Amino acid sequence: MASPDQPLLLIGTYSYTMSEIVSTAEVLDGAPRIDGRRIGVHHIAKRIIDAGESTEQVAADYDLDIADVYRALVYYYDNPDEMRTVQKRSVPEDFTVVHGPDDLDKEAQRQA
Repeated sequence: MASPDQPLLLIGTYSYTMSEIVSTAEVLDGAPRIDGRRIGVHHIAKRIIDAGESTEQVAADYDLDIADVYRALVYYYDNPDEMRTVQKRSVPEDFTVVHGPDDLDKEAQRQA
């Protein structure tokens, strides 16, 4: 049973206790994460939004309740400025995205 402070999600005859989203300086550099875990909101959002994975798969991979995955996504969309800052901190400025062989050729030419 959920404590009075903990949100409860009811779906049909099932109920899920959702974990809180917290930020602490000593874990993940203060990025918002699921309470009690080292799983950042940005980790979940990246897999679902950027990589197109299902919420069910992400929940199974991280051993989370599906409600926690949805809670992380709600937090992600409710706090766009904070999430942009987290993403900027987690990706180095000189990071290059390679989409295919042509990009590798361009990068090699640039460095030559």
